Amino acid sequence: MSNSDAFLSNTAPFTPDQVQWLNGFLPNLQPDQLIWMEGFISGLRVGRDGKGGAAAVVPVIAPTLTVLFGSESGNAESLADQTVKTAAKAGFQAKAINMSDIKPAKLKGIENLLVLVSTWGEGDPPENSIDFIEALMSDQAPRLEGTRFSVLGLGDTSYENFCTTGINIDARLEALGARRVFNRKDCDVDFDDDYDAWQTGALAALKELAAPAAAPATATAPVTAPVKYSRKNPFPSELKERVLLNGAGSAKETIHLELDLEGSGMTYEAGDALAVIPHNATDVVEDILKTTGLDRDAIVTLKDGDCTLETALTSKLDVTGISLPVLNRYYAISQNKELDDLLKPENKKQLQAYLYGRELIDVLHQFSAPEITPDDLVSIMRKLPPRLYSIASSLKAHEGEVHLTVGVVRYDAHGRERKGVCSTYLSDRIVEGEKVDIFVSPNKHFKVPANPDTPLIMVGPGTGIAPFRAFIEERKATEAKGKNWLIFGEQHYLTDFLYQTEWQSYLSDGVLTKLDVAFSRDQAEKVYVQDRMRENAKELYAWLEQGASFCVCGDATRMAHDVDKALHDVIAQEGGLSEEAAIDYVKRLKADKRYLRDVY
Repeated sequence: MSNSDAFLSNTAPFTPDQVQWLNGFLPNLQPDQLIWMEGFISGLRVGRDGKGGAAAVVPVIAPTLTVLFGSESGNAESLADQTVKTAAKAGFQAKAINMSDIKPAKLKGIENLLVLVSTWGEGDPPENSIDFIEALMSDQAPRLEGTRFSVLGLGDTSYENFCTTGINIDARLEALGARRVFNRKDCDVDFDDDYDAWQTGALAALKELAAPAAAPATATAPVTAPVKYSRKNPFPSELKERVLLNGAGSAKETIHLELDLEGSGMTYEAGDALAVIPHNATDVVEDILKTTGLDRDAIVTLKDGDCTLETALTSKLDVTGISLPVLNRYYAISQNKELDDLLKPENKKQLQAYLYGRELIDVLHQFSAPEITPDDLVSIMRKLPPRLYSIASSLKAHEGEVHLTVGVVRYDAHGRERKGVCSTYLSDRIVEGEKVDIFVSPNKHFKVPANPDTPLIMVGPGTGIAPFRAFIEERKATEAKGKNWLIFGEQHYLTDFLYQTEWQSYLSDGVLTKLDVAFSRDQAEKVYVQDRMRENAKELYAWLEQGASFCVCGDATRMAHDVDKALHDVIAQEGGLSEEAAIDYVKRLKADKRYLRDVY
């Protein structure tokens, strides 16, 4: 029965005037308003005043809820904040806590617990959650018999160890005696629908079991929220300018983009990321249509509605990425014997080798499925995920704009030309004046130091320079007095010194205190940013001792590991510390939020 059908009859225990008022009020409530009313009414205890008078209504304290999150790119944190807001509407006193800000011992006594945690890379937990998770898995973790919980894992099915962190935490909480009230949900990069289902189910399960306690009543005035842009509701931003940052003859293709935010009300902070929702390349879509022989105008059904096959392949689905789940779904349709052999458990190494550098078109070519239908084809793919880029501007310096620094990906693999979906969308398929769908993805843990006097060391090779351009613009706009040191690396000085004139200008006017560069291919022996750190070890350690923040942005696979090793070595060498003491020093930097990383 819809809200509009829910009318009170004259037999209801109200006066005729009350019935008339309620029948005019209740049917017009939205679902979230009904949930709030339900929580409010269920939290009322009605009693007589002791003198036979009217009933006295006593509000009660809503049950408490802890929403614990571990986030690498900001998605888990953003969803945790969203969960807190929804839980408040459902009658909970909810708060979000970062795993980096709590020890497992503090979980004892928490009655209602929701955990949102990401897995990145090859099964790694979020960096700032490592200490918490290690302690949770240790013998010193507390028993949690009084805790009710549910876990949401975020991950990427293109990696073998999908949602490992969430799986491990879910099992560990149960082993410690906590009661699972709603099954764990493992989410791929297109997590919206799975998150909504998990949030609704987990909150309903907790609410059914949670018992409120008496407390004084308070009232809050309704607040009109600003428009929230997201993957489901992106802002169409006009591309104002695109500039190639590399010089002629460079092996790199790096572009600077300026996007218009006028009229959006959208804000961001230096250190945040911008999500771009791309379209797939026309030639890639055409190759899939040609290979399958399917009608581009055939109507297919997706989660968000019906559309033509061509539209689905162009703007709705990930038509390049392959993973074990994709191959399993394709095998269910194709029943291809060769693919069946590849998917056998004993052929795991061969499968991993096959997945590397290949795309869906390779699968369609090699493992034929003559009877595949348009709906079959779209059913094997996941949603086209947005791509996150570190914002390269400060809103204080560029009002109404957001800037990006994007490395364009093009390469050959297995006899075919390949291209980055979003990077070539931004470089090749959008012209100035056209619109790009975007939304801001906040990163609360990669920020300019709150104290303007704090020294700042920035290590950003390649496109890792992006957030540090924003940091410097922010510190200049706020007239921060703290020293700033940039260590930048690329291949060649003449062609790859990104934003060279800007850095030299900042250096000359004193905003940038120190600039060190490492151009790896300009001499016989390659030189990288970690080498510059070691060459300047004494000064780097002195800055750290003065309270400097140490920030790193860029490639997680090699660069971030090498920089981390150099940082430990510098601290041990210049501080006269043992290896263990240097490790503790770096841990303190992380705990004090002075060692910050934005790696990908």
